[in-house]
Amino acid sequence: MARTHQLAACPRCAEPLDASDLYCGGCGYDLSAVPGPPAGPPPPAPDWPQARETDGTGRPAPVLRASDLPATVSDTSARPEQPTLPEGVRLPEEAGVPAEPGVRAGGGPRYVSDDRPAEHPEPPDSDYALAAPPPAPPTPPTPPGAGAHVPAQSAAAPVPPRPEAAPEGAQGVPGPNAPAPDAPAPGTPASGAPVPGTPLPNASPASPAAGAPASAPEAAPDPRLSPPPPEPGPVCARCGAGRVDADGYCERCGHAQPRPRDHMERELSTLAAVSDRGLRHHRNEDAFAVAATALPDGATAAVAVVCDGVSSATRPDAASLAAAQTAEAALMASLPRGTRPEQAMREAIEQAAEAVNALADEPVLPPEEPGQNAPACTLVAAIVTEELLVVGWVGDSRVYWVPADRSATPYRLTEDDSWAAQMVAARLLSEEEAYADERAHAITGWLGADAYELEPHTAAFRPEAPGSVVVCTDGLWNYAESAEAMAALLPADSGSRPLDAARTLVRYALDSGGHDNITVAVVPYPAPGEPVRLEAR
Repeated sequence: MARTHQLAACPRCAEPLDASDLYCGGCGYDLSAVPGPPAGPPPPAPDWPQARETDGTGRPAPVLRASDLPATVSDTSARPEQPTLPEGVRLPEEAGVPAEPGVRAGGGPRYVSDDRPAEHPEPPDSDYALAAPPPAPPTPPTPPGAGAHVPAQSAAAPVPPRPEAAPEGAQGVPGPNAPAPDAPAPGTPASGAPVPGTPLPNASPASPAAGAPASAPEAAPDPRLSPPPPEPGPVCARCGAGRVDADGYCERCGHAQPRPRDHMERELSTLAAVSDRGLRHHRNEDAFAVAATALPDGATAAVAVVCDGVSSATRPDAASLAAAQTAEAALMASLPRGTRPEQAMREAIEQAAEAVNALADEPVLPPEEPGQNAPACTLVAAIVTEELLVVGWVGDSRVYWVPADRSATPYRLTEDDSWAAQMVAARLLSEEEAYADERAHAITGWLGADAYELEPHTAAFRPEAPGSVVVCTDGLWNYAESAEAMAALLPADSGSRPLDAARTLVRYALDSGGHDNITVAVVPYPAPGEPVRLEAR
């Protein structure tokens, strides 16, 4: 017959139980596995003594002694045997070494409270005596100048062994001949000093090696002998804060920086020129050259050359630059020799054409690559002396005459080599209709190896009044085609401030859309008079 469990609740889940339950209804625990109550009457509870109210000094006793507890060995006859110490070995208290605080002399723990002084030891005959631990070696005081540089000893010198004090009484207890606790043993480095032959803990690679004599601290370098710091690179033209790397991009905002030809300016005492990439093109395919030279009679001749690369050709920027530089060099060589300006202009255009033709012999693409054609450009130039104005051109770049007296009539001094100009010359379309056509700017004359027969145009004028000569590409005159429109844009002080005048015209073209490269040169004409055409070719 199964015995009942006599439990009021499940020992596993605390589910209430009946006396007849064999399993817990909550967790299924087998109640027959619960041990039954012990047979016979329960053992009597130990008669625990009450804590003493005082310890004999008027202060409350916080603890009980081991001898006050029942079921402990209280007579000395029933104590376990104490281990026998070797001969010549004494306990610390017998050797005159005081026990550590909190440890009884007899080995048992002594409980010390804040309101019970530690000078009341327990009786030496207390139970559970524990052996006193060996005393910790005394820590010597930090020597003077601790933390300062300690010279390293020679690596060849042997390290003297640390002498051990012979036990005189108890093991590990210094004898009367041992050195004082505050002084290091003879031949032993002081506390904190490095062991000879070992590197310092915080030694850097520059620290002297072991065995080397200590070196004096290095003096700070003389700033007068130090190399100058590298000059900072150019600042980004877009964000104004980042530096520009070698590839031409800002290290901060990542924008490509303007190329040297994206915006160019040059001013001489007698003329000035400005060129800008514009807002739509990825590079500036225009080029210009301005110069001044002395004629054989001592007069001054100012020269302005403006070239516009043909975008549909290969390397148009190289073509315009070669033409401008070649034409300028030719004029600077022929005018001082006394060559007539008209003849010098024609020769300069012919030499510029030869320079552009030579670029076709320098292909930049493999021969099998399609889409490669000869570099090409247009050219317009002006020679201004004290008595004469000579212009020359091939293509659709122009020269305008704007008198200083704005009540006088301005003039356009060139005729375009373009489809629109041919339609107007043939009287097939009016000027407004021709330039409104999408074929208006298709040029019929240019410099290049694939050009038709070269026909340089030259014209000479003798102005009778002061004024300014405007030499420009179609990037400007697209927004001011007529001479009256150009005169309205040119500042009144262009004769004395040609650079500001050129900047004003370029800014106007940019504000108007900047669809093309923009280049303009302004040459003041100091002689009086109205331009009178002498000859044209």
